[in-house]
Parts: sequence; C-alpha cells; structure tokens
Amino acid sequence: MAEIVTLQLPETLAHKAKEIAALTNRRLEDLLLEWIDRAIAELPVDSLPDEQVLALCDMQMEPEQQEVLSELLARQREGELQDGEVRQLDELMGVYRRGLISKAKALKVAVERGLISPLN
Repeated sequence: MAEIVTLQLPETLAHKAKEIAALTNRRLEDLLLEWIDRAIAELPVDSLPDEQVLALCDMQMEPEQQEVLSELLARQREGELQDGEVRQLDELMGVYRRGLISKAKALKVAVERGLISPLN
C-alpha cells in the first residue's frame, strides 16, 4: 500500500529533477522515488565493517551488464540507438557511476583504516 506524501522542494532541486526526468522520459514522481530509495539503500561506506569495505574495493560491474553497456555505447557512437536503448544506456551508466563512486569511497576508507596500502 502506498502512502501519499507532499514535499516542498527547493527551487534548484525541483528544476534539476524536472530536467533529468524530461531527459530520461520519466515522470518526476518516479525519478524522485528512485532517488529516495537509493539514498535509503546506500549506507555510508565509513559505517560498514572492514569486510564489506574491502568487498566494495574489489567490486566490479556484473559481466552481463558490462557487455550490454559496451554494446550500447558502441551503438551510441554510431548513432544507432533506439528510444528504449537510450533509457537502458542511461540506467546502466547510472549503475556504472554509482559503482565507481562506491568503490572510490571504499578505497578511501580502507586506506584510512589501514586495510590496504595507499599505493595499491
């Protein structure tokens, strides 16, 4: 069961969200729900135990996702993407970016905790 919540967003955040929703052909509500869900799901890396930090340091995109991403990027360079593929590429690029950010944060925390050498 869904619950209706009314939010008053700062003008700059609302403007950015509307732009991104338009660029990705999504409803503003769906985009905001995704952002909130992601924020809840992603715990701060520095609050994770050492084992999870190290696992994030070694994290890589799933091979199947990487293969599809590479194929879509190649098709984009050739100007051959269909509408559905544009959205899929956008979603996979989001996964890729979030993974890189998580990995970078984990590497920073791992170095700070002395779990790995800063020269790795």
